Amino acid sequence: MREHDRYHHLHALTDGRGVFEHALLDAPRPDHGYCVDDVARALIVVVRDPDPDPDLVRLSEIYLGFLESAIGTDGLVHNRMNVHGDWTDNHSMGDWWGRLVWAVGTAAARAPDPSIRARAMRAFQRVAQQQSPDLRTIAFAALGASEVAVIDPTDAAARRLLGALVDAVPASNGETWLWPEPRLTYANGSIVEALIVAGERLDNQSASDRGWELLAFLLQVESPSDRLSVTGSGGRGPEQTGPQFDQQPIEVAAIADACARAYELTGGEDWRRGIELCWQWFLGHNDSRTVMVDVATGAGFDGLERHGRNENRGAESTLAALSTYQQMRRLEPEPHV
Repeated sequence: MREHDRYHHLHALTDGRGVFEHALLDAPRPDHGYCVDDVARALIVVVRDPDPDPDLVRLSEIYLGFLESAIGTDGLVHNRMNVHGDWTDNHSMGDWWGRLVWAVGTAAARAPDPSIRARAMRAFQRVAQQQSPDLRTIAFAALGASEVAVIDPTDAAARRLLGALVDAVPASNGETWLWPEPRLTYANGSIVEALIVAGERLDNQSASDRGWELLAFLLQVESPSDRLSVTGSGGRGPEQTGPQFDQQPIEVAAIADACARAYELTGGEDWRRGIELCWQWFLGHNDSRTVMVDVATGAGFDGLERHGRNENRGAESTLAALSTYQQMRRLEPEPHV
């Protein structure tokens, strides 16, 4: 993926307010509006870039402004905005809240511009008033809190969210099915990454050890041969084997993030191999032998199907491809495309 082209499609999906959620093929669909989930993902991707240019800084300002406007005085969050700039839902709690916490926490730690970092930290403190009982929502929030804890290990809100994640992960379901739920569903990699990093930030060795165990189990289930085969949209239980569809790019990106975190902390070759399998999934080394990223523009395709792919290139899939490319690029300055 040529470095100056990799954000081409993300730029096409972005206007002065945020990122359009959907596309018809590669054409943005403004009539479908925006959502906090995708704008949060976009902010994480652009502030994680190791060599941001002025265009990426401008994108980070757009995305952060959108997220700031979504937060209510009580820390609850809107999710959906129409093309006219009107919120179409009430402030509430859901995955979008957790993803917003993740995004502003990441921006507070990693944005290249000091003013963006300061604004993001203020947004984190506003939204971190709240806490969710839902495992995935709190996992997303804990990933943002883990970034804030790097800046300030004593930050009370960050430590509270990290502790809440550790407490929220149920016990394993059996000796062979180690996953803490009866079925794998979505954001499985994010739960594992959050548990690993929460253990690290809180000096909780048992949480970290559990995270390592669950990541190894997840890779065992989802890469049974020489390629990645992520859980499909219907979920996967202990008795289900073989490929599933529709496989979502965001699930691949979550595993890449978890493996990258593990590799950063340990240097283990299993985790490096996990990152490589994730990027190869986008390049076509998957259950349908189908390329899932347009390397000329950075666009990701919306789902892997049994006989091909969903040809639409919306925000979620595009950001998943870009995120996975970032993790691979940390291993190889010029990843194979």
